[in-house]
Amino acid sequence: MTPKPSTPTPSLSTPRFVNASTYVLTGVVCLVVLAYGMLPGLLAVCLGFMSTQALSTSRRLGRIRPSAFVAAAWVIVVPLVLFALVLSNAKGMVFSAGAQYEALLHHLAGTVLEIRQKLPPNLAAHLPDELVAAQAWLAAYLQSQAHALTGFGSAGLQGGLLAYVGLVIGALIVGSPGVEHAAPLRAAARARARHFIGAFRQIVVAQFWIATFNAVCTALFLFGALPLFEVRIPYSGMLVALTFFAGLIPIVGNLLCNGVLTLAGMSVAPMVGLACLVFLIAIHKFEYVINAKVVGKRTGTSAWELLTVMFVGEAIFGVAGLVAAPLYYAYIKRELLEVGLV
Repeated sequence: MTPKPSTPTPSLSTPRFVNASTYVLTGVVCLVVLAYGMLPGLLAVCLGFMSTQALSTSRRLGRIRPSAFVAAAWVIVVPLVLFALVLSNAKGMVFSAGAQYEALLHHLAGTVLEIRQKLPPNLAAHLPDELVAAQAWLAAYLQSQAHALTGFGSAGLQGGLLAYVGLVIGALIVGSPGVEHAAPLRAAARARARHFIGAFRQIVVAQFWIATFNAVCTALFLFGALPLFEVRIPYSGMLVALTFFAGLIPIVGNLLCNGVLTLAGMSVAPMVGLACLVFLIAIHKFEYVINAKVVGKRTGTSAWELLTVMFVGEAIFGVAGLVAAPLYYAYIKRELLEVGLV
């Protein structure tokens, strides 16, 4: 009786096992980043890598294109120089940013409480008690967020330091010499990192242009259109900055800016608040075109997909999950596309 041939056990160096191990490792790293508050560092690593690679491979620079080492040095040194210039010329603006946003939130909370008094008496008399209770809750929430900004200085400094360290790491990755014949695990890990950087580039570039468009239009509206009618909204500069930074968060950031800008307009007069709302509606019509051409083309992701992953990420990890969800989802989708599953 001839013995049955035994099936060979898979070696630890087989491509399937190596790829699976790098997928698991990537997932663990992404979860650890969210759990321990290291998201600014991860995003900065991607930004430093992408900036250094863009400088060292750009065809527009021609013969003066720097080497990878020189490009890494530029990415590391230029932020320090810019930070020093900002500190030397605008110390008050930098150190009082948290206080100004705290004052803005207090101002919005007072506006929420005064909305009933600003409305016409006939309309205010028909407001239900539930709406008044919701109004008081929103005012209390804004006040609590304003108090939370008191400790923003130390947290912001820690996050900025973490982000700069990540920027240095990302730049040095490009500048370091690579291995000519990489081992299977190293090659698979490079593939995961390359796909993650690609997803980061898709999300960040798309959202950067959308946030810039929103901020420019808001600045033109607040500093150009409204002053023609002798109307000035308090904290206009803070509102423009908030529009840009919140606009980097897909969909939810725009909703946040819309609510804040409308409340700021209501603090002046109901008609000004209505004008702000009409302006935001008009801007959103243009945003549909931008989203369709920029975000949709780059990521192949629809609005309901982004909203779903952002809500899940925020529910589990808070604000960090909200910010990271579009990036993680774009990376997962890119990996699935590479293996032909979607």
